[in-house]
Amino acid sequence: VKALNELKAAGGWKVMYAWNGEDPCGDGDAALWPGITCSSPNDNGYRVVTELELFQVSIIGTFPIGVTNLLDLRKLDLHGNKLTGSIPPQIGRLQKLVTLNLRWNKLQDAIPVEIGQLKKLQNLFLSFNSLRGPIPKELTYLQELRYVHLHENKLIGRIPPEFGELPYLRQLDVSNNHLVGTIRELLRSEQNRAKDAFPSLRNLYLNNNYLTGGIPAELSYLRNLEILYLSYNKLTGPVPDALASIPKLTYLYLDHNALNGRLSSAFYSHPSLKEMYIEGNQFSSSAKPVGLHRTMEVSDADFIF
Repeated sequence: VKALNELKAAGGWKVMYAWNGEDPCGDGDAALWPGITCSSPNDNGYRVVTELELFQVSIIGTFPIGVTNLLDLRKLDLHGNKLTGSIPPQIGRLQKLVTLNLRWNKLQDAIPVEIGQLKKLQNLFLSFNSLRGPIPKELTYLQELRYVHLHENKLIGRIPPEFGELPYLRQLDVSNNHLVGTIRELLRSEQNRAKDAFPSLRNLYLNNNYLTGGIPAELSYLRNLEILYLSYNKLTGPVPDALASIPKLTYLYLDHNALNGRLSSAFYSHPSLKEMYIEGNQFSSSAKPVGLHRTMEVSDADFIF
């Protein structure tokens, strides 16, 4: 309560004009403050703030550090505002956080390693900002992660292969950054062999980076993979026939690389494959795309929790 009242006193957020009363969780006949979710009363009658959802309300300025005093938060959603500056290291205090959604702001500087302290975090949405520097290996310490959206930033360096050790990770999107390295490196960490990597992964977005080397046949070990987006990199060599054995593969984007050779006929008889983009490569003349060839736009809105 004290933390939210400090924010209210600071002013400047539209939603705060509707924050009436002294208790964000409702006091007597007073309603909850907008954007606030609270717990049920405990044995002493106290309630705590568990969710703060202040998205698309024209928040301007640096990240409100006072929010990190809400130690019972399970969900922090400030997406679609105009936050600037860094994500503060104090974010690591929110030990109960399950969802952190800061996408579509103007945040800068490095992703704080302290996010790696949020052991209950399942959903991490930092896309569409101006975050810089490498992807912290500390993010891969979060064993509960399901969704990681880091796309549309200015991240550099290699993708930590330890992401492949996360047992529940379903979607990894690091597209539209300045990342380097090879896909083979991503599939091999110190603890994992390629055949054990990414056991739950469904969607892998690596497009619009500077990845080099070939497409490894070991990608076929990702048996739950549905979307593989490799467009606009610097990938070379043939496409392994083994990729056509991924049973649930539905969308395969290989366009605008330097790939060559033939494509296995198995891609064209794959029971699940709806679209395969191949233009902008050096394939043999027999290689043809699959599907209606529409431009696929996967909106972040499809993955809001």
